[in-house]
Amino acid sequence: MNRQKGFSLIELLIVVAIILIIAAIAIPNLLKSRMAANESSAVGSLRTINTSLVTYASTYPDSGFPVSLVQLATVVGTTDCSAAGLLDPTMANDAFSKSGYNFAYAMTAGSGACPAAAPPDPGGDYTVSAAPSVPTKTGIRYFFTDASAVIYEGTTSAEAAGMTNPL
Repeated sequence: MNRQKGFSLIELLIVVAIILIIAAIAIPNLLKSRMAANESSAVGSLRTINTSLVTYASTYPDSGFPVSLVQLATVVGTTDCSAAGLLDPTMANDAFSKSGYNFAYAMTAGSGACPAAAPPDPGGDYTVSAAPSVPTKTGIRYFFTDASAVIYEGTTSAEAAGMTNPL
C-alpha cells in the first residue's frame, strides 16, 4: 500500500481562510494607526514652524515674521535674516508636503522685509495650514495656526481656520 504524505486541499483552504480573516481584522487597524501617525507628525511640524517663526521674530525684531519660510532655511556660511538657519530644507518652503499632509504658509500683515526697510514695517501676523494630501486616507483632521501659536483642528480646512477647536 502506497501512502502519500502532505496536506489535503481542504486543509490548505482552511489555513488560507484563517490567514484572510486575520488580515481583514488587522489591516483597518494598521491604516488607522498610520493616519494617527500622520496627524501627529503634522501637529509636530506646525509646532516646529511656530517655534522657528517666534525665534526669527525675536532675533530680527525690525523684520518681524518673514515673508517666506525660505528665510528660515540654512545656507552655509550665512546667518542673517535671509537665511536664519532655523528650519530644515524640507519645511523651509511656503508650500510643502510631509508625512501625508500639505502645508501652506502666508504672511497676512506687515512687510517682513529683510533687511528691514526704513522705517521698519515688521511682519506682524502669519497663517500656516495643514491639510491631508488624500483626505480619509492620509488623515482626517485639518490643522491651522497663526501668530498666537495656538494650533486648531477641524474636519474641514474652513473649520480649522475658524479657530474654534484648539488642540
